[in-house]
Amino acid sequence: MSRIKTWVDTPAIPRFVPPPGAVDAHVHVFGPEATFPFSPMAKYHPEDATPEMLFALRDKLGFSRNVIVQASCHGVDNAATLNGIAKSNGRARGVAVVDPGISDADLDALHAGGIRGVRFNFLKRLVDNAPKDKFLDVARRIERLGWHVVVYFEADILDELIPFLEAIPTIIVVDHLGRPDIAQGPDGKDITAFRHLLETHPNIWTKVSGAERLSPQGPPFDDFVEVIRPVVEAFPDRVLWGTDWPHPNMEHRIPDDGQLVDVLPRIAVTAELQRKLLVDNPDRLYWND
Repeated sequence: MSRIKTWVDTPAIPRFVPPPGAVDAHVHVFGPEATFPFSPMAKYHPEDATPEMLFALRDKLGFSRNVIVQASCHGVDNAATLNGIAKSNGRARGVAVVDPGISDADLDALHAGGIRGVRFNFLKRLVDNAPKDKFLDVARRIERLGWHVVVYFEADILDELIPFLEAIPTIIVVDHLGRPDIAQGPDGKDITAFRHLLETHPNIWTKVSGAERLSPQGPPFDDFVEVIRPVVEAFPDRVLWGTDWPHPNMEHRIPDDGQLVDVLPRIAVTAELQRKLLVDNPDRLYWND
């Protein structure tokens, strides 16, 4: 399997300057493979995207902190993510992917290493098995740690997931808005159903990220802005944002991270909304200890 590169080396410097303390709340690290091998079950085989590369990007884009989310190519071995957190000098926290049979002692060790959530992936192209009953057991066991659950799914399975989501006792964060069809517009079926989920479940948050994945139009992502700005305005205390660097599986449509940052003042149009999105909300989930 040939290795894949999915990022630009010299992204544009964004015009938007994030507020002090801003968090890029959805990033990954890949490897380095020589030290942290990829899972034999991995669906993609990326080039190394190291903590040092991540932190250089963080500084260039004007952010202060990161949340490193375990990438599916590393399976349930969170060593690469923990290494990134350890090298951050307290400026990163993480979200793990765990084997459902993980011990409480190992969960405690992840917490000590800076993990503050666990991710459940329902994208069939990335994972072979998503056992809801075992996921729920994990969700109940992490409640004592004050962690939250991150869930990644596509819009067409939202209805069937609702009983599962309602059984989770913690805060839930939905990745990339549950991947709605942005082409449907701001009143489209997918985003309307997702907004109803947020309206009726106050423990559910979302990452208002993924313009590069969800926008059929591409930069400057006007279609994404039109659909997502109302979500930020309606749920200002339950939204997070991240670049998604180094953009897994985006080799055919590699985004410029500077352009992604410049979407922020268009979906969060006031300083107050920007501070909630980029500072206050991630503080509550990741640094509230």
